[in-house]
Amino acid sequence: MSLVTSIFLIPLLAAIVLAFVPRNYRVVMRGVAVFATFLSALLAVILFLEFGHAVAGPTGFKFEFQRQWVQALGISFHVGVDGINVGLVLMGAIVAFAAACCSWEIQEREKEFYILLLVMVGGILAAFASLDLFMFYFFHELALVPTFIMIGVWGRGERKNYATFQITLYLSLGALIALAGLIALYLESGANTFDIPALIAYARNHPFSSDAQHFIFPLLLFGFGILVSLWPFHTWAPPGYGSAPSPTAMLHAGVLKKFGLYGLIRFVLPLLPDAARSWMTVLAWLCLGNLLYCGWVAMRQKDFNWMVGYSSVAHMGFAFLGIASLNLIGVTGAVLVMIAHGFLAALTFGLSGYIYHETGTLEMEQLGGLLRKLPFIGAALTMAAFAGCGLPGFANFAGEITVLFGAWHAFAHHQAVVIIAVWAALIVGAVYMLRGVRRVLHGPVTEKWADVADASNPWRKVPFVVLLACLLIFGFFPRLLTDKISASLTAQLGPNFQTWALRSDKPEGHPESQIANRKSQINRSSWITPEPRSASHSTLQ
Repeated sequence: MSLVTSIFLIPLLAAIVLAFVPRNYRVVMRGVAVFATFLSALLAVILFLEFGHAVAGPTGFKFEFQRQWVQALGISFHVGVDGINVGLVLMGAIVAFAAACCSWEIQEREKEFYILLLVMVGGILAAFASLDLFMFYFFHELALVPTFIMIGVWGRGERKNYATFQITLYLSLGALIALAGLIALYLESGANTFDIPALIAYARNHPFSSDAQHFIFPLLLFGFGILVSLWPFHTWAPPGYGSAPSPTAMLHAGVLKKFGLYGLIRFVLPLLPDAARSWMTVLAWLCLGNLLYCGWVAMRQKDFNWMVGYSSVAHMGFAFLGIASLNLIGVTGAVLVMIAHGFLAALTFGLSGYIYHETGTLEMEQLGGLLRKLPFIGAALTMAAFAGCGLPGFANFAGEITVLFGAWHAFAHHQAVVIIAVWAALIVGAVYMLRGVRRVLHGPVTEKWADVADASNPWRKVPFVVLLACLLIFGFFPRLLTDKISASLTAQLGPNFQTWALRSDKPEGHPESQIANRKSQINRSSWITPEPRSASHSTLQ
């Protein structure tokens, strides 16, 4: 059994163990959940640190493990990591540990809650580690079903039932559309396998037809897009997160929502390159709805959790914009944004859950002055707001600026996309994040908050300190991630991927335009089937 398998198998085994623990052993149940997620996070850290020293297998993945399951259909249990998903596995395991630590707010039906939490964690980590399309989808559904149950049973607010039905309908629809795309991908490939590396290798010699690509790609784009809250299919996210218990919101908004983005990068782009090129301009304009519209709506929110929910949807626009750039720097930035936002979303929802537990409300008009009563929580929330604004020093800044550089290069004829994205990031995001912090933490303290208590217990501080530390570490040293990500992207999508989306501003017939067009043709032809560099190719470079 590989190290990767252990990371997601531990939470699943812990869930089975909890099924046999008596209901009145509350301390044991919480201890098992915290210890299992801590051990999983520790193994994920070891995996990340050892990644550079590990030897890659024949498919290019490290810590690989594969066993055939249904050989007739080409389904296997295949897991492994490369630079694209090793950071996501690390982020998911750390967020899972933080979510387990924040689960002290659950006071009823604790046994069921911790079992569902551990199943959700195991499914999330297994989905990001899976290299088989069937298992990739299966583990996502394994993690998604507990989300619906946890919001419906342990959710808060008068609209929790409405939020539960809405998130269930939306995400079930998105999952079904994505499933149709995956089945079509399997049938059209002719490879008789669900194995992702095998499908990509087969597609190098047997590319999908243009008609098949343009049929399958929209199914996967919009199926995954609904799961990631792509505008205008985002309306399930704010009420869902506003009603969810804090650990559930931390895990779903922070980790599980990246499933669709990861799927687009992992196998949709390399398998369907022609359709990707045709649809990326549409995707770029749609993601501005996330960045701009959802940012404007966030500014109008009166509930802090709803504001954070719309902020989470808005940040997904940067990840979609990075993917839409179709160049190395942009897609690298998209993966970095996914990891940074995972830590940030978990941090903000965890802090909002603490404030709700102490005050019983998240209506910003009723709050104010809490920084005097909650100095630690207030300081952590202020730092989270700075990270959400894209302040240098946090991982979010590194991801967003990288995406913007990639998009500026890719959309030479549509630079309004990048200008609007920059404006949304610098102005709109700063307005709603800083306004929310001001209304919650500053101003006069009302008498009814005289008894609120700060996180004096070290165990209450641990999850927030860990998440903040990750944001700062990857903010100051983003190359810990970017070097791994860019190397794997280049290996998966071809050595010329960094210039694949090159455009020329020169008129047709101009010598520089001819060179740029020729270079673009070479890059497109070698995206799936890399060709060795010749002397003439080098002169173009």
